[in-house]
Amino acid sequence: MKKINVLLTGVLILTIAFCYSAAFAKAQNNKQYATGTDNQAQNQNRNQGSINGEQHRNTISTFVQGLLETADSDQDGIGQEVQAVATEQNESKDKVADIIDKINNRNGIKTFLIGTDYKNIGELRSETVRNENQISQLKNLLDKTMNTEIKTSLQAQIQTLEQERSRIENFIKTNESKFSLFGWLVRLFNK
Repeated sequence: MKKINVLLTGVLILTIAFCYSAAFAKAQNNKQYATGTDNQAQNQNRNQGSINGEQHRNTISTFVQGLLETADSDQDGIGQEVQAVATEQNESKDKVADIIDKINNRNGIKTFLIGTDYKNIGELRSETVRNENQISQLKNLLDKTMNTEIKTSLQAQIQTLEQERSRIENFIKTNESKFSLFGWLVRLFNK
């Protein structure tokens, strides 16, 4: 019995030491990114799905402005429907940006131990589905119009929205694939 207690105590101490050293290494790595000493690694991190809420707000604000300009130039045809999509996007941009910021600002040790913020990842995933529906709506509207100027403008806006959706999907994949000690256990209880 004493041998088992000593063995369990030793395993517990080793686990705590491992967690502390991994968290310390991650903190040092994040500090290195923050100081800008490794610009190449920083750029690589940005390309692998790292976005923040402010970037999303800016991208969607520009997108909404472009859609509203397109809607204003086509009062007879699809203008009102385009304006409805722009309004929906404008209303959801702050929610999505806040979710992205919550995921980015999650405590590193907490993420290391129990995994990413699965609740917010799920909400972000549902927003991307809504985003896909809006893209489909815009593509249907693109087929309805005969005005080449509006078609060109709408195609550019659709491409912008698809790129943003792709960035968010990469962000989700990056955060879901983060290593954690007990993330498998959290996922088991979330199902």
